[in-house]
Amino acid sequence: MKISIIIPTLNEATTINKVIASLQELTGEFEIIVADGGSTDDTIGLVRNCGVRTIETERGRGRQMNAGAQTASGDVLLFLHADTRLPDGALAMIENLLQNERVCGGNFSLVFDGGTREARLLTRIYPLLRLGGMCYGDSALFVRRSVFDRLGGYRNYPIFEDCDLYRRMRRVGKFVRLPAAAVTSSRRFEGRFVRTFALWTIMQVLYWLRVNPNRLERWYKPLR
Repeated sequence: MKISIIIPTLNEATTINKVIASLQELTGEFEIIVADGGSTDDTIGLVRNCGVRTIETERGRGRQMNAGAQTASGDVLLFLHADTRLPDGALAMIENLLQNERVCGGNFSLVFDGGTREARLLTRIYPLLRLGGMCYGDSALFVRRSVFDRLGGYRNYPIFEDCDLYRRMRRVGKFVRLPAAAVTSSRRFEGRFVRTFALWTIMQVLYWLRVNPNRLERWYKPLR
């Protein structure tokens, strides 16, 4: 079972080397594809220096991940943010899980890095989001290629494209959260936790109320 790891990037020069180095230590049959949405820093050059396949596409995480999927050759697609690291043995866990044909895909548990109070709080809160039907791309969502194609891939939303795919996946198969934890950055919340978390909560509530994610884009920009 081959796994295609697709990383959407936009000005990730400070993080991309670390994530690629961590992936190159994995065992199993896999490929890495970086789908860049128009970086103006050294992201693309750094990726190519690592010998990793790079494609350049329109900006927008959903568009970038779809473009990466189109060029991927794996049986499984794993979408990974540039500031997230997979746990040891991640690919073997995915392969073992997908021996069950009822499982269409899944994600990992999540820990936010750093020893700050904010990082610890986010780590505690994250599992509760599943109760509201939320699943973010920070947790390294993976899906069978056949299911992804059947669903038409990601919708071109500026935000919540991962939650939308999660909901659609659950309609066609079993979605499993693996207990092993990926580690992601808490950088968006550093130094502005209360404001960022409040704004994020408002957007989540609006999404639950079925507000179209395209209408929420103006709220999202300050969180980038």
